[in-house]
Amino acid sequence: MSSSNMFSRRDFMRGVGASALAGSSVVRSAQALAAPGCMFAHGVASGDPLSDRVIIWTRVTTSRPGTVTVLWEVALDDDFRRIIRRGRVLTDADVDHTVKADVTGLPAAARLFYRFRAEGQLSPVGRTRTLPAGAVEKIRLAVLSCANYPAGYFNVYAEVAKLDDLHAAVHLGDYIYEYPRGGYASGDAAALGRQVQPAGEILTLDDYRRRYAQYRTDGDLKAMHAALPVIAVWDDHEIANDAWREGAENHTEGLEGAFADRRAAAIRAWHEWMPVRLPDPAQPDRIYRSFRFGNLLSLHMLDTRIIGRDQQLDYANYFGAGGFDVARFGADMADPNRQLMGAEQTDWLGLQLAQSDTTWDVLGQQVLMGRMNVPAPLVLGQISFSAYSALVVKATTAPQTLTAQEKAVLAQPAIPYNLDAWDGYAIARETVLGTARALDRNLVVLSGDTHNAWASDLADQAGNQVGVEFATPSVTSPGFEEYFPSENPLAVAAGLTQIIGPLQYAETARRGFMIVTATEHACRAEWRYVSTVKSRTYTVSRGPALRMLPGAGKRKLVPA
Repeated sequence: MSSSNMFSRRDFMRGVGASALAGSSVVRSAQALAAPGCMFAHGVASGDPLSDRVIIWTRVTTSRPGTVTVLWEVALDDDFRRIIRRGRVLTDADVDHTVKADVTGLPAAARLFYRFRAEGQLSPVGRTRTLPAGAVEKIRLAVLSCANYPAGYFNVYAEVAKLDDLHAAVHLGDYIYEYPRGGYASGDAAALGRQVQPAGEILTLDDYRRRYAQYRTDGDLKAMHAALPVIAVWDDHEIANDAWREGAENHTEGLEGAFADRRAAAIRAWHEWMPVRLPDPAQPDRIYRSFRFGNLLSLHMLDTRIIGRDQQLDYANYFGAGGFDVARFGADMADPNRQLMGAEQTDWLGLQLAQSDTTWDVLGQQVLMGRMNVPAPLVLGQISFSAYSALVVKATTAPQTLTAQEKAVLAQPAIPYNLDAWDGYAIARETVLGTARALDRNLVVLSGDTHNAWASDLADQAGNQVGVEFATPSVTSPGFEEYFPSENPLAVAAGLTQIIGPLQYAETARRGFMIVTATEHACRAEWRYVSTVKSRTYTVSRGPALRMLPGAGKRKLVPA
């Protein structure tokens, strides 16, 4: 695939015809031509904006063999009367007929419009935005994660598409899921008309391409992509559940082929289908990169999943005849060589933080960084949440009535509830927090992965407050309400905030997204929720808003 930013007006007119440049009728005809079954059935998208450039993307649906020439335009207006860049891209089956152009030479902080044309058809019109340069008063970002197609409708994406004051959407991964038809969170898929394609678990390059193609026919997802640029990283389900550097929980070596081949296929399809810019074309697995929003905010997008992660620890491996081996577990957790991001990415992040001169340094990454230590009986499934809460109340109000067995339950320590998160890589977390503290940076961490909403204070092991974490709920994937079906979600959330010291907010039963707003004076997160993903009729509600103030001694969560 090749592209060029500019070619002659004569060439363009020969390719599309003079009538294609005529006023607002272009937008209307583009919308009509974008009906399902047309050449641009997967819509348009933009991403990885900088102050002078942005990636624009589409895909052509064609039965024609060989190379297809696709023309593109970027304009200052949706009537395309003020076109500022145009070019062409050649695409073919080798890249699944996807089209990607890195449009350079754009003005900073500009709201722009773009479109494509191929074989006489015009694409929908997309809106995008370049990043600001210099002094900036405010930045607003939507933050998203975890969209399982068979679990429900993408109402969350529809809501993001309606907002016209966002600079970008930050997608923290699990953009697709790899499971087969009837797999994870698929109980209502047939009734909703959302059974996955292909029907089996996706393993090959063709499988991954077909799954992306299905997702990208969803009208709400297309609307979001057409409305604003997306800055994305992958998590595990773009490859396989609980993936790490050399394997995954949901991959059986040999029976499902070699993990290295599956990983390579998944990465290739991700780059084809996502509007992302490769930092290094020779290393397609390297997706960590930074975005500067003027003097206000630096967004560092990380890969905590694939490029450097050591295999997750598993509590089951520490049980023997003598019970749980606390000493061995503690030694493995304290291993200084244990990596989550890998040494190269860790050094890169340290350099980005050292060179940063913006008010805020924001990490866009996949898994929870906050300390989520929960009583061991809950983590190990030995007692229900409500039963444990009742024991705590009993111990407070009538301790003399506790049995020996109940006392033993209450005496067990709090342990990390999720070893797939930063809690399972304690030394790696200390490195990041220690670097931010030593450099006196205002650190805000954005996280996804869990399907629930969280907000936590981030402190190092010595108790020094370093920054905060805002975690987004899922687009459709179920949260704790599925794992604790007999529990009151409000009681679960309230109980967790009491049990977990750093945790200041939890919402464990609703789907939604976050809006993060940064100014010179504060970095603020607000949660928004949809009432259901099982119907296209729904309502939207606002959750609480929390913020962090800049400066040493102020880097903790406070009400907004």
